[in-house]
Amino acid sequence: MNLSRSARSLAQWLLLGALVGVLCGVASAVFLFLLDQATRFREQHLVVVYTLPVAGLVIGALYARWGQPIRGGNNLVIDTVHEGDQQIPLRMAPMVLLGTVLTHLFGGSAGREGTAVQMGGSLADALAHRLRVSPDTRRELLAAGIAGGFGSVFGTPIAGAVFGLEVVVVGRMGYEALLPALVASVVGDLVTRGLGIVHTVYPAPTALALSAGVLARWLVFAVAVAAVAIVFVEGTHRLKKLLEGRVPWLPVRMAVGGLAVVGLWKLVGTTAYLGLGVPTIVRSFVDPDLPELAFAWKLLFTAVTLGSGFLGGEVTPLFFVGAALGNVLARWLGLPVDLGAAVGMAALFAAAANTPLALSIMAVELVGASVLPHVVIVATVAYLLTGHRGIYPAQRIGRLKHGGPLLSRLIPLRELPVEPSQPQEPSTRQEPSKR
Repeated sequence: MNLSRSARSLAQWLLLGALVGVLCGVASAVFLFLLDQATRFREQHLVVVYTLPVAGLVIGALYARWGQPIRGGNNLVIDTVHEGDQQIPLRMAPMVLLGTVLTHLFGGSAGREGTAVQMGGSLADALAHRLRVSPDTRRELLAAGIAGGFGSVFGTPIAGAVFGLEVVVVGRMGYEALLPALVASVVGDLVTRGLGIVHTVYPAPTALALSAGVLARWLVFAVAVAAVAIVFVEGTHRLKKLLEGRVPWLPVRMAVGGLAVVGLWKLVGTTAYLGLGVPTIVRSFVDPDLPELAFAWKLLFTAVTLGSGFLGGEVTPLFFVGAALGNVLARWLGLPVDLGAAVGMAALFAAAANTPLALSIMAVELVGASVLPHVVIVATVAYLLTGHRGIYPAQRIGRLKHGGPLLSRLIPLRELPVEPSQPQEPSTRQEPSKR
């Protein structure tokens, strides 16, 4: 009897997970193709960067008119996993794809994961409503959509599966969604690659044996990573609130942000901080003369771009910031530059997104096993040091990072003090029992 039930459950999740994976894989392939074309066009016609403020006006007007229900972005997807009261509008997928491609076309500094996660979440939710599945199955499909989007857009299916579980609740993972998340992420990656998408290949870093001296240097490294993660998270959130207060209308706010990015571009005199910045990420692995402030400039460009409302994610810009920071820290601490870049690349996003396990696995998928155990150590320590903050304020927390009892319910990070001295429950909003 139990065996039969398990077999039916396995068959169901293989089918549903594969369907979500196909949707995510196709969406990521289209997105990555268009993103590559936009990047090539911008690099060949740099004059378009001057029109970023105009692009901000246009994108902002589109979102002000048709995008209000999806303005929450990744936070809307996470909220829906927990609350599930309304369907994620299907329009999220095409609108965030278009907005992100336009952001990159005109030189905004943004990433890809936000777009992939939002496309995956909206497509998975559309499938869930089409099939009229139960609320529990719907939540698991949403986790699969997050996983399928993340895994397919970066070519890291195992990290995608873990990210889909880890990002939803800080410090706790819902293993009931493990199988659909894994299937969706693996199938999504296979579909994206099958459609001709080739992902960036990063250099394999130098192997380094762990010793007491090396461990001490990694702890210093982790403190620096946590500090930069805090600056990015707090800076982006506060800039967004400041601009929303001073410039309430989104199109004008984005135009102001675009104007600021153009000004920064002319100030630094290089295109390295526009768009994704993948060439500089790769350069961080091999160049001991990388400018020491490269990480700070990219952080500023990205905070202004995202804080003013442009579309995109944080992963690739934070990979840039982390790799460049890791390059500099490795030179200062006497660590291999390539290993420092690899560890910094993964650990910074791990700290900012509260996903140390997913990003440790992602580092292995991207650069190989020589990054272990160093990336796990740095990512974990940096994750703890960042406190109760993150780039996704909708993330729930069930137990404080510094320990203590389980909270009686899951609380969004946005409702929790950054460094609470004891569990606090400022809201009476109910959470589903499974999460």
